[in-house]
Order: sequence, then structure tokens, then C-alpha cells
Amino acid sequence: MEFRKTDDAVDYDLLAAQMRAMAEGVKSRVSNMANASALLYRTIGGLNWAGFYLYEEGELRLGPFQGKPACTVIPMGKGVCGTAALRDETVVVEDVRRFPGHIACDGASRSEIVIPIHRNGAVSGVLDIDSPLCGRFGEAEKKGLEMFAGALEEVLYAR
Repeated sequence: MEFRKTDDAVDYDLLAAQMRAMAEGVKSRVSNMANASALLYRTIGGLNWAGFYLYEEGELRLGPFQGKPACTVIPMGKGVCGTAALRDETVVVEDVRRFPGHIACDGASRSEIVIPIHRNGAVSGVLDIDSPLCGRFGEAEKKGLEMFAGALEEVLYAR
């Protein structure tokens, strides 16, 4: 069965403002990432997973998320998350079944976008978002989520 992309427009500026407001006075990075993943998961249509993998000791480790249980460790350069982290660039995958080495944590996922998160210019983790809809993420989502990730970096590391 093929799925179509949802037609709902997302206001990423508003999402970033909401995240900043939720993080006001909150010093815990884990709490802020948990709220960020919940905000994205509940606001953007057509998702089945939204969360973080954090770079620790040479690998990506599961951080706060919304969705089904997930893989706990991803090697750098492996899967969509490890590829995005190693390349230090956003990776958009229209159909995960066609991505060599895709790591399937949820068999329902069909498309994925992964955005690197930085601390002092170095990759500190990734924001990973999955959808059961093939082709769910396009240029608008890429630009909007990269902007959101930049705002999140300010919240997490500029204190």
C-alpha cells in the first residue's frame, strides 16, 4: 500500500517559539529534548517516531523520544542516523526500503529525516523523525526541521 504525504502545513517558526517557551528556566537537557520530541510528534502529521540519538563514546545512543521502543545504539556511519551524524548533514530518505543499511526499529516506517544537532560546532547527536508514509519529508520539512534543530541547539547548549 502506498501512502500520500499529509497536506498539513507546519509553522516551524511557531514550533521553535513554543519549544523555547517550554525550555524557559529549565536546565535539564534531557527534559528539554523530551518536550521537543513530544512537541514535534504531536504537531507534525503523519509521524510514527520522533526523538534523539546522542553521540557518546564514538556511537549514537538512544535519547528522549516519542513512539515505539527503538534501537538503543547505532554505530557512526550505519543506518540513516549514523550516516547523518558521520556526514554532519541532514539526510532525507523517501523510502527507507531503498536506503542501503537502513536499521529498521519499527517495521511500519517508510520514510525518515535525520538532522544533526551540534554543540560548539561538533555533532552531539541527531534529531530522528520517522513516518509510515512514503515520501513524507520534502524540502519544506528539511528547511523547517533544520531551523528547529538550530533553535534547539541554542536551548540545549547556550546556557
